[in-house]
Amino acid sequence: MRSDWILDVLTDLKTFARANELTALAEQLDDTAIVAMAEIAALREKQYRRANDIDLEVGTHFGGTGAS
Repeated sequence: MRSDWILDVLTDLKTFARANELTALAEQLDDTAIVAMAEIAALREKQYRRANDIDLEVGTHFGGTGAS
């Protein structure tokens, strides 16, 4: 499963935001890209473990404060 396309979209949005002096939006998109990279990495790890029949251990949850 290819998820990297979302990073390209976020980069394009960030470029647009900076070009149009939308500084706060550009900074938020930087943060969003970091979250996307972390989730993509976690997803790939999970898929790798399943494909190689490795027991899934305690996973990573990217929910907000108080998320369950």
